[in-house]
Amino acid sequence: MSDVSLFSLDGCAALVTGASRGIGKAIALALARAGADVAITARNARELDDTAAEIAALERKACAISQDVSDARSAARGVQEAVEALGGLDILVNNAGTEEVRASVAIDEALWDRIIDTNLKGAFFCAQAAAKHMIAAGTGGSIINLLSLTSAVGIPTAVPYGTSKTGLLGMTRALAAEWAPHGIRVNGIAPGYFRTAMTEAFYQDDAWRDRMLAHIPLRRFGQLDDLSGAVVFLAAPASAYVTGIMLPVDGGILASL
Repeated sequence: MSDVSLFSLDGCAALVTGASRGIGKAIALALARAGADVAITARNARELDDTAAEIAALERKACAISQDVSDARSAARGVQEAVEALGGLDILVNNAGTEEVRASVAIDEALWDRIIDTNLKGAFFCAQAAAKHMIAAGTGGSIINLLSLTSAVGIPTAVPYGTSKTGLLGMTRALAAEWAPHGIRVNGIAPGYFRTAMTEAFYQDDAWRDRMLAHIPLRRFGQLDDLSGAVVFLAAPASAYVTGIMLPVDGGILASL
């Protein structure tokens, strides 16, 4: 296999959850540029029109699916629809997620359940549905979970989110060990500080921006294209002997703590 083909996803079918904007959209486009046909999901499939059009412009097949990952049945159904639409499934990226900053003493059950069900339960049932197909097909595959810096460090006012992402790291490792005999690799990417719709409120605060930049050794915030190489690497044959890892894409934050 040539060096170039190690990073080729030609002939692969991928599913990216939560792909209407931000990190999910960037990941879906990165996989398409590497050669994959891509199914994309969101709660409202109409929100995916722009992403689907950009994938189609790359001459790759795009399939938009309505999926609420916080509901186990909807999570599994979305994966099955992707399998049927693309004729198989080789790559799953669990990106769908939610967050709300709130002091821990003010967290109620509804907020806790919304974050945990979306970020952790949803990722598990999507992974389970994907693995069932991959095992039955005997093809193996790659499952990539979107982790967080909160998978490794504690962040005040982000307890439900940090709990979900720490749990997702544990799940990544456990599934990697369990599904390795089937040729299924399970890894995680932990983005650092990226400016997205979900995080935009923070970036409006000049003091916050200056404080955060002081903690990033590369002295800049992440740009969405910074995630492309990491996700293609973990999806492609180049990482065939890599499973159970958390790959930080954070400008060096975790390394400097």
